[in-house]
Amino acid sequence: MSPTLERIASNARLPTEADIVVIGAGIVGSAAAYFLAKRGHSVALVEKGVVGGEQSSRNWGWCRQQNRDARELPLAMRAMELWAKFSHEIGSDIGFRRSGLIYASNDAGQIAQWEMWRETARQFGIDTRMLSGSEAAAMTGGTGHSWLGGVHSVSDGTAEPARAAPVLAEGARSHGASIHQDCAARGLDITNGAVSGVITEKGLIRTRSVILSGGAWASAFCRRHGIRFPQASIRSTILRTEVAPQLLDALYTPDCALTRRLDGSYTIAISGKGTLEVTPQGLRYAREFLPMFIKRLKAVEFGLGASFFKGPEAFGSWAFDRETPFERIRVLDPVPSRKSVALTLARARALYPALQNIAVRESWGSYIDSTPDAVPVISPVAGLQGFVLAAGFSGHGFGLGPAAGHLAADLAVGDRPIVDPRPFRHSRLIDGSRGEIGEF
Repeated sequence: MSPTLERIASNARLPTEADIVVIGAGIVGSAAAYFLAKRGHSVALVEKGVVGGEQSSRNWGWCRQQNRDARELPLAMRAMELWAKFSHEIGSDIGFRRSGLIYASNDAGQIAQWEMWRETARQFGIDTRMLSGSEAAAMTGGTGHSWLGGVHSVSDGTAEPARAAPVLAEGARSHGASIHQDCAARGLDITNGAVSGVITEKGLIRTRSVILSGGAWASAFCRRHGIRFPQASIRSTILRTEVAPQLLDALYTPDCALTRRLDGSYTIAISGKGTLEVTPQGLRYAREFLPMFIKRLKAVEFGLGASFFKGPEAFGSWAFDRETPFERIRVLDPVPSRKSVALTLARARALYPALQNIAVRESWGSYIDSTPDAVPVISPVAGLQGFVLAAGFSGHGFGLGPAAGHLAADLAVGDRPIVDPRPFRHSRLIDGSRGEIGEF
């Protein structure tokens, strides 16, 4: 079932025109709408389902710099600055806390990788420190485990996935943006190679600027307009406990990861574990993704299911004047794997005996949309003036969300970008210039 999510109201009337239309009201789209509206632009934020209903409310809630691909680090650093300001600026708690993130492991190779990453951290001035086995044991008190070592990302933290996108969307509305849920964008109105409007199920919005932050649906939307965007989604499972004793705020181990929520419950997941479902879109981009999946064969299972025939990666096109796939699946809500829930809970209870009698409140499935190099696209798209794509966050999007939305907003209106946008250019996935496979 879907995770608990803070719900907000929609505006009653769809505007006939707007300076910018943002398609997709996850963390990135809601942040883009916020920054655009704050600068005085008229903004319509359209969402086929509910604000924050898909991956933006289904993640761990980590806001981190630690262990990121160096290409993402400038964006991650700016995101941390923005996370720290939102609650004060908007007047509603977004749940962000600089709690620090703890990583502990008995895998010598993994610890060596963390040690190597410290050189990257030094280059960017990021506050992180290696932990000895005894220090890791002390910081993860209550496990009864011994550790070979670990790392502590001192200034990183967490925010509340159930609140983040809705709070940002309301912040955008406070500056004049309008929010339209249950309002699928069916496609773009294009005139002479430039965006001239967005065709929604409730009518046309005239505009010359669009940001597509559609998560797992972005590639299908692009394909309908002849734009190639290699994207694949991994289906994962997460659970949330009832209120539990205070153990710690956020911990990664190879067995499982735990994040304490504001209400005292824990979100628990197994990092990297998921299912890659065979789909027409997956087959279309198999060549681009082959190096990534070879690298991660141990963590990813393969399956064939309903997603082959319906959903964001299925066959088919659609007309703009009738029901589309976006309306048939308002919220992408895959059934959680019972096997994964049982395994995750068993591992968490083995790690922390204090969780032995704590029940599972809810569990849910999610689709993590990825690019072949595990670095997002935040970029104009050649050949279609006025169109900015912001998708493919590869499981890293929640923490990056504020700065990613800021960058997309900058690019949409021609303002000075918050960071160098070149690492996130769409063309790298088309012309073969993407470089190394990033973290996933």
